[in-house]
Amino acid sequence: MNNGELYQSIRGQGEVSFSRSGGPGGQNVNKVNTKVCLRLSLAALRGLSEGELARLREVLASRLSQGEAGPELVIAVSEERSQRTNLERAYDRMEALVTAAARLPKHRRPTKPSKAAREQRLRTKRLRGQKKEVRRFTPAED
Repeated sequence: MNNGELYQSIRGQGEVSFSRSGGPGGQNVNKVNTKVCLRLSLAALRGLSEGELARLREVLASRLSQGEAGPELVIAVSEERSQRTNLERAYDRMEALVTAAARLPKHRRPTKPSKAAREQRLRTKRLRGQKKEVRRFTPAED
């Protein structure tokens, strides 16, 4: 993954639209288009290998929508009262989402518990069972 090229493709190829936002801001929300909607076509991404792109499609499958040029990732940000701040946050989120999804998970090496660990587990189970046995109510015989 080439981070510089990826960063440039997200900043350069992302399609930005603005709309009015809800939430705090008083009359400002009724007048100013501060909500940012950032769309990025996966075909426009540069700096990722074919394997990373395939992983991106798999991991982000629930977040992808079908656009004209194929699948695209859509992020909407309307937290701040400033359009510029919301735009920066949208770009940052997009970049973080793409880099995290493209990263391959670490290979898990299967292990099994040691003999001492198994014996300890059985010993605690036995003690717990004895403790519950003592608590059990048994009616007295006459």
